[in-house]
Amino acid sequence: MKKQVWTMAAFFFILALVGCSKQEENPEDVAQAYLSDWQQQHFSEMYEQLTPEAKAGMTAEQFAQRYEKIYDGIEAKNLSIEKISVEQQPAGKDEAEKAEMTVPYHVKMDTVAGPLDFDHQLKLKKTELDKETKWLIEWEPSLIFPQMEKGDKVRVQTIKAERGEILDRHGNGLALNGAALQLGIIPGKLGESAEKNKAELAEKLGISVEEIDKKLSASWVKPDLFVPIAFVGEETAAEYRNVPWVSFQDKKLRVYPYGEAAAHLTGYIGEMSAEELKRHKDRGYRIGDQIGKAGLEQVFEDRLRGKNGAVIAVADEKGKQKAVIAETKAVPGETIKLTIDASLQQAIYDEVKQESASVAAVQPKTGEILALSSSPSYDPNAFIRGLSSRQYEQWQNDPRNPFLNRFSKGYSPGSSFKVVTAAIGLDINAIDPGEEKQISGLTWAKDGSWGNYFVTRVHAAKSVNLLKSLIYSDNIYFAQAALQIGAEAFEKESAKFGIGEALPIPYPFSKSQLSNSGIQNEILLADTGYGQGEVKMTTLHVALVYSALVNEGNIPRPLLLEDGKTKEPGIWKEQAMTPETAALLRKDLIQAVSSPDGVGHGAYIPGKSIAGKTGTAELKQSKDADGQENGWFVGFDADAPELLLSMMVEDVKGRGGSSVVTKKVKRIFQQVLKNAS
Repeated sequence: MKKQVWTMAAFFFILALVGCSKQEENPEDVAQAYLSDWQQQHFSEMYEQLTPEAKAGMTAEQFAQRYEKIYDGIEAKNLSIEKISVEQQPAGKDEAEKAEMTVPYHVKMDTVAGPLDFDHQLKLKKTELDKETKWLIEWEPSLIFPQMEKGDKVRVQTIKAERGEILDRHGNGLALNGAALQLGIIPGKLGESAEKNKAELAEKLGISVEEIDKKLSASWVKPDLFVPIAFVGEETAAEYRNVPWVSFQDKKLRVYPYGEAAAHLTGYIGEMSAEELKRHKDRGYRIGDQIGKAGLEQVFEDRLRGKNGAVIAVADEKGKQKAVIAETKAVPGETIKLTIDASLQQAIYDEVKQESASVAAVQPKTGEILALSSSPSYDPNAFIRGLSSRQYEQWQNDPRNPFLNRFSKGYSPGSSFKVVTAAIGLDINAIDPGEEKQISGLTWAKDGSWGNYFVTRVHAAKSVNLLKSLIYSDNIYFAQAALQIGAEAFEKESAKFGIGEALPIPYPFSKSQLSNSGIQNEILLADTGYGQGEVKMTTLHVALVYSALVNEGNIPRPLLLEDGKTKEPGIWKEQAMTPETAALLRKDLIQAVSSPDGVGHGAYIPGKSIAGKTGTAELKQSKDADGQENGWFVGFDADAPELLLSMMVEDVKGRGGSSVVTKKVKRIFQQVLKNAS
């Protein structure tokens, strides 16, 4: 019996010890558990460790939402929270009976405003809870950030980086950060004649009343607020300066001084779409940010955009800023200087703006790109200032497609390609430049195996050598030359001109091609010889090929950026043709222009050695079909090769063919010469 009593006594003694150990939990362990949950952002678990007084001020959901909202707002990442070790002294009787204690900790994280770290301390309180003594956290706002007090809020302000500008070779702005006058309506002042006033304004601005009403019905609009409607010039602004329901503001925005003349080159920027925001979510973009939508604005987006700055601050209940927690300054985007000559760009566009055309201008010695033009065009400023539905529909429904960037697309080069055929033939000895070929009539077929297919020419010269074939642009001569070269050699040698390769330039040009999938038969080979068949080239690539004629057979590396220039011009394709071949073709092309019988005579300028070659590319489904003709001319001053122009104009049939193009190129050369004198 005594043994049983002792056993029961021992049991209750042990039970008492266990109960005592629960009451005496280690506050250091409690603090560590709280900090661990915090680092893992387990906010519900954190809430459960708070004192009843702290819980009384907010629900678990409110507690979690506050942390989540703040951390989302500051874009907190890589959160790390560690308890700071402090040397502990052995606890005496009084120390052990303390009801409160503090545990220091260190917080660090990455934020939208850069790295952030701070030291603070947890306050723990010994609390009787459900007949147990527990250590709980005395929560207060300073645990989020030490600078915070009750009622304070965290504010995040984005400091927009200034976008880099795009300049031409002389420092003229192609895409600038400017300002414009914005007209707006004060809704509460429209008065009884509101509908009449809106209708008159819509007519003046070239927009619909529906567009104005849509802006006035936005959720944020209030009677006394300025509601932006459209950007206007000073003339329009003057008419409305004293109208009580109209107001004006100066607004910073992107400006494209050369408008339509450089639109396809510069492109434009615009507010990011939801799809773009999703695609670039890891690159620091946010709702409302601008991004390059086309052209160089899009190509050089990463260099132009800069890096936004940010400020994370604590504000009191009235919104007054109390303290800055973290700050990073905005880094402006890079200013990009091009090799483009803006005045030449404008002159070329003025010459071709009524046409559907593609033009490339280069400095043939260095490969510097002086102009890239596509017409018809559009005004990129309209996308910045607010494009009206009327204007967009006009451009969208224009059959000439002003949104199509023609200078980046490949076209059949027609007879302008004959220089490539001639160079290949001369260099592999398949063409004897002095040999007179006897050709009868205006049509020719190799033999009966061609069926009813034949090659045509314009001039019925009975005896034709290389020079005459270039002067007359004889298709039959070059079709026969291609057959003499052979398909295998033609494909191999054409690669020396970069055909089939992407141009080594930071712009999305179409690859030029010799054929779709190899030259499969003699008819295709013959057509390829005079630039028809399946040959496609951009005007820039054709310009680069012709540049070899003044570079001893080397094709220069194309340059669009001034920072890519060196003292010595770079070579893209070394010895695309031999120096001897380049010299011979250069001499022949001078005569192709100077000769009164030459198809390129329209570009002749007395006293100048203009060398060049025309081209007329036929686009039709069959030999007998009536199709479209595109005209080409590629020319340069052989004595002073500072400018080489490659121009293609669509739909010249019935208008003089390639002579439409030679006249335009001549006028551009004359203007350049006049400006230089």
